[in-house]
Amino acid sequence: MQPPQRPTPAEHVLLRDDGTLKPLAIELNLPHPQGGLHGTTSQVFTPAEPGIGGLVWQLAKAYACVNDSGYHQLISHWYDYVVEHPCSNRAICYCNAQILINASGVVERTVFPAKYAMEMSSVIYKKWNFPEQALPADLLKRPKSGQPLKLGSENSSFYYSTGKSVQCDSELQSWWTELWNEGHGDKKDEPWWPEMKTRTELIQTCTIIIWVASAPHAAVNFGQYPYAGYLLNRPTVSRWFMPEPGTPEYAELESNPKSIYLKTITAQFQTLIGVFLIEILSCHSTDEVYLGPRESWLDCRCTTSRSIQEIWGEADRNRE
Repeated sequence: MQPPQRPTPAEHVLLRDDGTLKPLAIELNLPHPQGGLHGTTSQVFTPAEPGIGGLVWQLAKAYACVNDSGYHQLISHWYDYVVEHPCSNRAICYCNAQILINASGVVERTVFPAKYAMEMSSVIYKKWNFPEQALPADLLKRPKSGQPLKLGSENSSFYYSTGKSVQCDSELQSWWTELWNEGHGDKKDEPWWPEMKTRTELIQTCTIIIWVASAPHAAVNFGQYPYAGYLLNRPTVSRWFMPEPGTPEYAELESNPKSIYLKTITAQFQTLIGVFLIEILSCHSTDEVYLGPRESWLDCRCTTSRSIQEIWGEADRNRE
């Protein structure tokens, strides 16, 4: 079997007046045959009508999804999370964290950067800083709404009327000191940490934590499994280059596009591992405590990952 073939995609989109993004083109970049000093070779694909052009466009979107999936798992929330991270207990509870991040571990086997996954994640973490995780700063890179900022402001204003009330809350100050100095001990001396002396700092801090721990892009993705658990929606690895006209693969794409699609994206065994990991990250802890009434986690938890045969068997129906 040939080693995985992974072109690097670049997506070009248009932000429309109604706030939606319209795909304009997907560019696939490959190393230059004469070496890195010569740059890359590129192919550009645009939306097309049904037919071979439409099939090529669908395959180009699969490459883009692979790239976005790797960015989501390794960069927008790195696996090098600290002790205070809400995902920490969950990883320890279900499987030893070393199994996830060691060489040839679960992460390296299920996302496209492979052996470079942890290196990429570590580089990103070195550039991480707390204030940039906030709204609206984080929204400058994401098409999200500003509702969490309003929520943090309204809740904090209800409990703390002045900056002095923030400073005099010993429990709040103790929590913040622990998060700052122990949760991120390797970055505790950075100049950007809020001092937690004003309502504005409290609002910003609460908004950051709510945003990181609960929004769909967060490391603990309670809403991730229903979509990404069906890996045809969210492939994590590409194994072949885009078929070229005149090749047997291109002819097969035209006659049997589903076969080529499944040969291109994540292999079945990798899919089984990846879906299991997504299911773990989407589950709630058994000792979770809620402010309001809620069904028991044991009653409403996601079912165990479906068999790979069942997932692949639904491809025909869900891709129509």
